[in-house]
Amino acid sequence: MFPELDQELAALAAQALRRRLQVVETVLPGGRVRVAGQVLLNLSSNDYLGLAQDPRLIAGAQEAAARWGVGAGASRLVAGHLGLHEDVEKELAAFKDAEAAVLFSTGYMANLGVITALMSQGDVIFSDRLNHASIMDGIRLSGATLHRFPHRDMNQLEKILRQTPGGKRRLIITDSVFSVDGDLAPLWELVALKERYGAWLMIDEAHATGVLGPGGAGLAQALGLAAGVDIHMGTLSKALGSLGGYVAGERRLIDYLHNKARSFIYTTAMPPPVLGAIQAALRVVREEPDRRLRLLQEAEKFRRGLQDAGFDTLGSETQIVPVLVGKNEPALEFAAALRARGLMAVALRPPTVPPGRARVRFSLSAAHSPADLARALQIIVATGQEMGIVS
Repeated sequence: MFPELDQELAALAAQALRRRLQVVETVLPGGRVRVAGQVLLNLSSNDYLGLAQDPRLIAGAQEAAARWGVGAGASRLVAGHLGLHEDVEKELAAFKDAEAAVLFSTGYMANLGVITALMSQGDVIFSDRLNHASIMDGIRLSGATLHRFPHRDMNQLEKILRQTPGGKRRLIITDSVFSVDGDLAPLWELVALKERYGAWLMIDEAHATGVLGPGGAGLAQALGLAAGVDIHMGTLSKALGSLGGYVAGERRLIDYLHNKARSFIYTTAMPPPVLGAIQAALRVVREEPDRRLRLLQEAEKFRRGLQDAGFDTLGSETQIVPVLVGKNEPALEFAAALRARGLMAVALRPPTVPPGRARVRFSLSAAHSPADLARALQIIVATGQEMGIVS
């Protein structure tokens, strides 16, 4: 049955592109996991603030389940809009300094929902070439005309904006922190261009939420540009340690999404335990800024150590620190060698990254101790030298 699927899987394997699930048997303190009986320092998690196992989030989930149950029982526009949803969305709006916010089941569904609700045939979207796959899928489903500009190339974006007919609606979309390179969007220039050419600006703060900004609200807050962004999207599944996506902005935008975003309308509401964990995470982010400050300081030391050893970290500026390897097979071999020495670091290959740009990505967490990160750096450098990745 399905012999053509076997052929395609074999072709992926021949290119070192076939992926397989690995079971994490236990999540341990200090940013460690047990996989196949081996304890590894987990450098592949998006749990940037170390909150996924925090007792306060677990208690928040338990308390919400005890009061509201484990499921909402319906979609939000039917009978699933609980008072808890209302409370969390008000807290998110305040967190983002926005008029209103709306929750989606995942960040992926948030991007699909907002892009397809706002854009359609006859509209024009301008997207950074390294934007997340969920953004690209939302654009394809919208039917809008797509113009992709080279990564962070504002000169080329302006040229495309100048040469492109107005369209009904014009939307510029970018990640704020790019998930495979760890660099930042040039937000000052993007805000200026959207105003100059009459476009909307949407930013995906998935990897910035909880980490950047004085209140942890993301890059727009960090740069004082929140008011210049029309559509703020982010996730609750990374630094906030739980699950879900959000969109924040003007009240009329959120009201419109309630009526037009299909991934909101036709989905059962988020379960109460998840909402309780989100509330607890927002409190921690608000009350413990040292977590993100310490994370960014350790990331700077880690990144500088890799660069000093000769690794190409691809312009990383954040807690995401990739090391470029190039071809798929050596990237897999590098990751396997690190695992043998106690580090869990996953190789990223096409289509996640462009062909010939395979890398091992290190994602740092506030759960990691400085001593563990220093030891991990030593292992990475020594392994890279032994394999000839660096001299």
